[in-house]
Amino acid sequence: MSSRLIPILDSIDAVRAPPHPTGPSPLWLALLLALLLLTGCAEPKYLMRLDTEPRLEKDAQVWPAAPETARYRYVGQLKGDDNFVLDETSSKSSAARDFFYWLIGLVGMGEEKVMLVRPQSGFVDNTGRVLVTDAGKVMVFDQAAGKLQEWRIAYGDTDFVAPIGIAQGADGQTLVADAELGRVFRLDRDGKPLGEFGTGELLRPTGLARDAQRGRVYVSDTAAHEIKVFDDSGKLLQTIGQRGNVAENELNFPTHIAFAADKLYVSDTMNARVQTFDAGGAPTGSLGQRGLYFGNMVRPKGVTLDGESNLYVAESLYDYVLIYNRRGEFLMPLGASQGVGKLYQPAGLWFDRQGRLYVADMYNGRVVIFQFLGGS
Repeated sequence: MSSRLIPILDSIDAVRAPPHPTGPSPLWLALLLALLLLTGCAEPKYLMRLDTEPRLEKDAQVWPAAPETARYRYVGQLKGDDNFVLDETSSKSSAARDFFYWLIGLVGMGEEKVMLVRPQSGFVDNTGRVLVTDAGKVMVFDQAAGKLQEWRIAYGDTDFVAPIGIAQGADGQTLVADAELGRVFRLDRDGKPLGEFGTGELLRPTGLARDAQRGRVYVSDTAAHEIKVFDDSGKLLQTIGQRGNVAENELNFPTHIAFAADKLYVSDTMNARVQTFDAGGAPTGSLGQRGLYFGNMVRPKGVTLDGESNLYVAESLYDYVLIYNRRGEFLMPLGASQGVGKLYQPAGLWFDRQGRLYVADMYNGRVVIFQFLGGS
């Protein structure tokens, strides 16, 4: 068996170094604070950049390559602290502060960088923040505020273990499906836990999607080979699918899901296909078959649609995103065999309002961003 045949769902707790055990005395801190106030030093501001390695416009990579008409352009990647740089307009005001930090030996005493480890899925909220599920946490990239946040608490004194699915909930909430904890958790806009649902009803929840119009939450229960449908209060309404590998409505380890244009799209991962269902749960068709050619599926995971109803599927075994039109015809693969845009076990896919495609590039520990340029 190929070494690439790794488990479908992989979640590893992030390991971060604890804060430095020693520090300055309260007297030193008081003196430092007084000096900062006297010199008028302000806290530094940071800017979030979409690419940790800025490139010249002439070096922009597009798909497909010339002489074909470009449909996608590489925008950048999200990795963590490396995406944030000091705002030059605030650097002068913080110079004195940096000097005093150096004077009392504070330089180098912080924690390790906060970085993505195994990103699984994500979405962009209505304020433009990019929320990504990672190993034991949710990472929040806030470009407007110039800051990166980690949300680790699922509910009460329970930390996330294997968060995978994530979606915008009702009233600006964030919904997170944790495969190991077997529940879906609600968080407020600041990451504060609000509640949970699915206890005793979910075995291994992974994919997550919401029908905002009807107030329904779809949860892919991978171990049960089913899709569970809840209302916004967490009440179980319906179960879609049963285990099997032939007929429509039969699922075999479903993982990522998406809801768009009144249809539910399900990555029927071990059946090597994507199935569709209407809003009531009735099967409406399937796409994909096993094979060795572009357009075939072997381990489909992430699934999403763009504004022109093109379907995107993360083919995790062959490290590409496969693109199909609304009729199910294969258009092209997205990703590179080497260099910029190269993917390694891609997982979740999602779009923002600017037509940018985000790919959770799981085993490269990053989210890769492509701009859809239009055209079918």
